[in-house]
Amino acid sequence: MKKLIECVPNFSEGNDMHIIDQITDAMKTVEGISVIDVDPGKATNRTVVTMVGEPEPICEAAFRAVKKAAELIDMTKHKGAHPASEQPMYVHWCRFPISRWKKPWNTPGN
Repeated sequence: MKKLIECVPNFSEGNDMHIIDQITDAMKTVEGISVIDVDPGKATNRTVVTMVGEPEPICEAAFRAVKKAAELIDMTKHKGAHPASEQPMYVHWCRFPISRWKKPWNTPGN
């Protein structure tokens, strides 16, 4: 049975789609993951991304996204309903068996 991980990184940018797209594009360069949701929040100035894949590709995609976010997000200028303090991103992880994975989206990597 394959092991899948749902990874839900939150990035301290919810307004600038150019920055958000660059971060999610960095994730999508990793084969074997699916970005299944991108939810920018203007009021909080934070974007929540949900991706699914096997452990190794998910870790690589998260690393690439965090690296890109660190390059692009200036936390000294961050404003929002819940301002972050010196942390441009944080990541939630959840493991679940493939038998519970309902696939309403395209194949991994899309």
